[in-house]
Amino acid sequence: MKAIPVAAIEGAYLFEPAPHRDDRGFFSRTFDRDVVRSAGIDPDGFAQDSVSRSHRGVVRGMHLRSGAGESKLVRCSHGRIFDVVVDLRPGSASYRNQQHFLLDDDAQVSLYIPAGCAHGFQALTEPADVSYRIDRGHDPREDVTIAFDDPELAIPWPLPVTLMSDRDRAAPSLADALRLLA
Repeated sequence: MKAIPVAAIEGAYLFEPAPHRDDRGFFSRTFDRDVVRSAGIDPDGFAQDSVSRSHRGVVRGMHLRSGAGESKLVRCSHGRIFDVVVDLRPGSASYRNQQHFLLDDDAQVSLYIPAGCAHGFQALTEPADVSYRIDRGHDPREDVTIAFDDPELAIPWPLPVTLMSDRDRAAPSLADALRLLA
């Protein structure tokens, strides 16, 4: 496994495994504490693992947390997703940059998203499972959501949006979310 810095988002990393493939399928390491540590991330700093399953076309996001924020390591464990990260850390050299990724179950690449970055994805397959490793317990009072179709972000979602939560559908604009975070 190797750590690859994401140039457009300061502090973000792709963790690319080396799956062992044979006639049975593959075996892949999805987390390696030494590799994570070599990227300057505390491997013991994760507090919670979660998984979501989404139908094709579903968008989840754009989400982040106020206060101390939330760092996470995400991986598409089944299917394929279009993943989006937007840096909303005012002091970051990559402030307001966004980066898109195709994550899938074949490559098993994990994406580390630093606290203060908004994150969302669209399921490209039926279904798509996303595994999350999060650095602190969830507190719904800190949830901040940004409209997935905010024109200032202009995220090029690859499929028509088939379904999303009521919270995501009613999310405020980027400008309003930034005021909440200030």
